Amino acid sequence: MRSIEVDFLRGVVLIVIALDHVSYGVIQYATLHSYAYCDAAEVFVFLGGYASTSAYAGMAARSGEGAARRRFLKRAWELYRAYVLTAGLMLACGAVLTWLPSQPPLAADRGWQLFAHAPLHTLADIALFREQPFLSAVLPMYVLFALCVPLAVPLARRAPMSLLALSFAVWLVAPWLGHRLPDATGAGWPFNPFAWQLMFVFGMLSRLYPLSADVLSANMVRGLTRAAFLVVLTFAFVKLCVDVHPSPGYLKQNLASVRVISFLSIAWLCAQAAHRGWLRSLATRLPAVVMAGRQGLVCFVGGTLVSMSEETALHLAHVRTTELLTDWPIRLFGDVSAIAAMLVLASMASRLEVARTQPVAIRSSSLVRAPASAHHKPDR
Repeated sequence: MRSIEVDFLRGVVLIVIALDHVSYGVIQYATLHSYAYCDAAEVFVFLGGYASTSAYAGMAARSGEGAARRRFLKRAWELYRAYVLTAGLMLACGAVLTWLPSQPPLAADRGWQLFAHAPLHTLADIALFREQPFLSAVLPMYVLFALCVPLAVPLARRAPMSLLALSFAVWLVAPWLGHRLPDATGAGWPFNPFAWQLMFVFGMLSRLYPLSADVLSANMVRGLTRAAFLVVLTFAFVKLCVDVHPSPGYLKQNLASVRVISFLSIAWLCAQAAHRGWLRSLATRLPAVVMAGRQGLVCFVGGTLVSMSEETALHLAHVRTTELLTDWPIRLFGDVSAIAAMLVLASMASRLEVARTQPVAIRSSSLVRAPASAHHKPDR
């Protein structure tokens, strides 16, 4: 059974990811990366682990472990196709942006330049994950995670502490392991999967071993909540008032410990909010966001186009500064338009999914009714 809270959080995260990649946006100043040492990426990977474990466990219970393993092999292939599509969209956007008289910051990505110089070699590098065009870089990591789910979930059931210890050990040596990945840039994958698997495992264990209501209400847990709140406030003060310059990219690439601590503190507070019913209440009031969460892969791929489109539109409108109070009405309008586009995309994807599955359901029900009608004899 799907969790409306998880789908809601995934929808929020997908929208935030799209907005965070717009250089000239306004709402990004209120998103996680502005006041914490983590951002929407940690939430996205954590929820991916949670949702993947739920899907695998549910299918294994209904159809057996073999069917669940086959489904996740198929899922890995779906993620790979989404990666190739996203990479192609990034190359196409790069080609279009080169025709502009002045190019927005996103056009500086080297994907199109490499493709124009050596198209076949670049396509081969993309197919082998050696080159990962801008905004497609998180998907190769997800392909590997999908392949590992059939191994990790049974281990998490049998020996959760062993899985957690193994995950921590891999995370500690992740920078060294990351240099062994196929890479044409020399800088490593933008998301080192050996590091980020820790966040995925956190999500898996949270799904398999949720905290009970009694535990969440215990006195000791209240102390943890106060400590988490203090950590969040401290990090927000440091990020806003002291460390005003962006952290080096390797802190995100290899999932630095400060990002893990920052995320866990915020995740604990979110767990408390879910326990009190606040997230469910908010989710029921925003069903369109829940729908975006349920159409996660479509919204992620479409969100890359939304980000590029908003950035380009604001650039063409001569918005050339990231200062918060400069041109804020048109920048806010761009953000609102991007959110609306994401929600419309989710709605369209949901309707197409329903239209695609309904004929199958109708055929199945007719096959079930057919034998009864075949043996029915009219009254004489």
